[in-house]
Amino acid sequence: MFRIQTFNKISKDGLKLFDKAKYDVGEVVTDPDGIVVRSANLHSLESGSRLMVIGRAGAGTNNIPVNDCTRRGIVVFNAPGANANAVKELVLSGMLLAARNLIAGIEHTKGLFGQGDRVSELVEKDKAKFAGYEIRGKRLGVVGLGAIGMMVANDAVGLGLEVEGYDPFISVHSAWSLSHQVKPAHSLLRLFGNCDFVTLHMPLTPETVELVSSKTLPQFKRGAVLLNFARAEIVNEADVIDALNSGQLSAYVTDFPSQQLLGHPKAICIPHLGASTMEAENNSAIMVVKQMMDFLENGNIVNSVNYPSCSIERCGDFRLTVTNENVPNMVGQISSLLAGDGLNISEMVNKSRGDLAYNIVDINGIPSEDLVARLRSIHGVLSVRKL
Repeated sequence: MFRIQTFNKISKDGLKLFDKAKYDVGEVVTDPDGIVVRSANLHSLESGSRLMVIGRAGAGTNNIPVNDCTRRGIVVFNAPGANANAVKELVLSGMLLAARNLIAGIEHTKGLFGQGDRVSELVEKDKAKFAGYEIRGKRLGVVGLGAIGMMVANDAVGLGLEVEGYDPFISVHSAWSLSHQVKPAHSLLRLFGNCDFVTLHMPLTPETVELVSSKTLPQFKRGAVLLNFARAEIVNEADVIDALNSGQLSAYVTDFPSQQLLGHPKAICIPHLGASTMEAENNSAIMVVKQMMDFLENGNIVNSVNYPSCSIERCGDFRLTVTNENVPNMVGQISSLLAGDGLNISEMVNKSRGDLAYNIVDINGIPSEDLVARLRSIHGVLSVRKL
């Protein structure tokens, strides 16, 4: 019986996938084998020795102590792409909000309440103050062409924008899925200088912190609109405010409000709604629960942020999984111990990620507890499971 502790309100469509005969699931579960979480901060969580897996029902994992999990042999999953359509629709909405000056116009119209029969007259009188421009024919720069960025780029083409994309690490899947009308930007700074709109879609890493700052903002096309639905820290907020004040940027549309931004007339602050749709929450929960179940029951790893992807169909009597330091001769030592006990390997896969390696070994025969103990005693082996 696996014990699964939940944090936040997790979609029932995802949680109902846990077989009640195999899983005890709930907020009050203690000493869990697995955790399902959305936005709760787990950095100060004291988890027991049973914990093997954390599933983030979403894309970002800033709320999870990933490095500590790796050291403890805990696999961290996320749900990349499950909320992509929700974020994409909000990005496109943000472009229209900025281009058509909709927020200011709506707020002005609300202020006409109580004017009675004069409302129509006053609307016609004042509407010129809020005249905007059409996005068709404008140029959009998409920085980061993962699941979200790729969908934004493709749909923007459909809306009649000229689109440039920049992503030196684009995946094969995204490259195949990207519209041929999306032009590759030769450099990030050239994209900034060419585009009327720039939207950011990359993870927060040491390399992307303050990617947009006083160092890069002067390279933007004057009057451009910056959209940030990725992470707040990717931009230097004070520098963006300076750019808004000088007219270098005409608007900043962000899903990450702050006290300073809320007081600025050119900042459009959305209350972190990027993935806040019923569909996105359902998709994220379903994806991450399926990944956790496949790991707990079969040892397979897909969409982990700290372990290598490693997955095969079961084909033996038993399955062993071995996590070890990524050093030479580990596979040889594992194979030798199995052969010494007369166990034949029917299938084996070894994958590595940085300093970590992960093995799935399907064997014919029954591995003894003594064999499992000897595998665990190999220098550099971090964990062994018998499934």
